[in-house]
Amino acid sequence: MNVNSIPEKEVVAIILYISLFFMIVAVALIVFFYFSRKKIIQKELEKRDLVLAHQKEQLHAVIITQEDERKRIAQDLHDDISSKLNVVSLNSYLLTSANLTETEIKEITANIINITAKALDNSRKIAHNLLPPVFDKFGLHAGVEELCEEFESSKSVKVSYQNKIDFDESEKDKHLHVFRILQELMNNSLRHGKASEISITFDKVDGISNCYYKDNGIGFDSKKSENQKGLGMKNINSRISFLNGSINISSEIHKGVEVCFTF
Repeated sequence: MNVNSIPEKEVVAIILYISLFFMIVAVALIVFFYFSRKKIIQKELEKRDLVLAHQKEQLHAVIITQEDERKRIAQDLHDDISSKLNVVSLNSYLLTSANLTETEIKEITANIINITAKALDNSRKIAHNLLPPVFDKFGLHAGVEELCEEFESSKSVKVSYQNKIDFDESEKDKHLHVFRILQELMNNSLRHGKASEISITFDKVDGISNCYYKDNGIGFDSKKSENQKGLGMKNINSRISFLNGSINISSEIHKGVEVCFTF
């Protein structure tokens, strides 16, 4: 059929239909990309909200932990230091009394010296709990060694410790988080897990620092999420987040706990 034989009105109609078709396709593509982009943005917002909620939860856990630590320190200061200083004050006042015999003066003075020594010892223990001097002076390896010795001194648990990493002393702030995580894990093993054996190993895998922790305690069902939502675990997860690391906890009833975290 000759194109020239097609009436002009039909040619115009064909052009209009083709134009309309392309316009519909263009509108459909615009609508498709608009809703696709909207869905992507919505997903990104939801992801950001989840991250913010997680960060808020971690911050809340840190704040609660800090408040509990402040309360513990205040209680220690009140019970161990303040009470002893009050006794020292009373004994010092007694020394101002008239007609004291030499024996009484010696007895009161000896009592003051004895109580002052105990107060100093307790203040050192409080300071040690805040920041162990060995860790502060010699670093993570020495700090963990001392921590293991302290736990073993209780005679209730045997601790095996092995280190295959040469720690960088300039990363002490980072290492303090690792130290606190191990403190929390070891306390949990004794207090909740009733463990008699604990194993700690530091090693590097593909340039990433790893800590492997294991105990022979009563364990728990790690597949149940509620078992990993305690304040202790929130505190550990907060520290892992600060370290930009990851943590994997595996446990079964009566089969102890295995923990691996990176830092």
